[in-house]
Amino acid sequence: MIDDVMLQAEENMEKALDSLHYEMARIRTGRANPQILDPVRVDYYGAQTPLNQLASISTPEANQLLVKPYDKSAIKEVEKAIQAANLGLNPNNEGDQLRIVLPKLNEERRKQLVKQTKEIAEEARVKIRNARREANDAIKKLEKQKELTEDDSKEYQEDVQKLTDKYIAKVDESFKNKEEDLMSV
Repeated sequence: MIDDVMLQAEENMEKALDSLHYEMARIRTGRANPQILDPVRVDYYGAQTPLNQLASISTPEANQLLVKPYDKSAIKEVEKAIQAANLGLNPNNEGDQLRIVLPKLNEERRKQLVKQTKEIAEEARVKIRNARREANDAIKKLEKQKELTEDDSKEYQEDVQKLTDKYIAKVDESFKNKEEDLMSV
């Protein structure tokens, strides 16, 4: 039973870390990353379809994205969807594909992105702390049901805290790396 509690806590913390990495990958640094276009939804035959299901997205150069719709007739809708997504990107229509040149980031925009990254990192820390709280509550419940001794309960709670510290350190490291990436010119 206690193994399930510990496993669930670690699983929840890992999910929080995965979510952090996914969200951070979507923040534009200056280098092209296809995940920047993940929030784009295209009105394709009446259905809001994710762009990555309608087109191949590649990075021919460090500051460019190339979007090639599988259905060439959907290029206008794809172009409109990218502009409507408010990502600060302006696609150039080349007939059968769209080329998106990522503009250089200015100092003010870099600071905004660092602030946004800091908020995402804090959300991950909160998710990790919530996982710790849930695990500790489950451990205390097992102790009340006399399935654990008081000493075992304290020991497991210390283990949960060590696990929490480990994942918080990973979040801090990810944030620091992303901040350096954003602030480098």
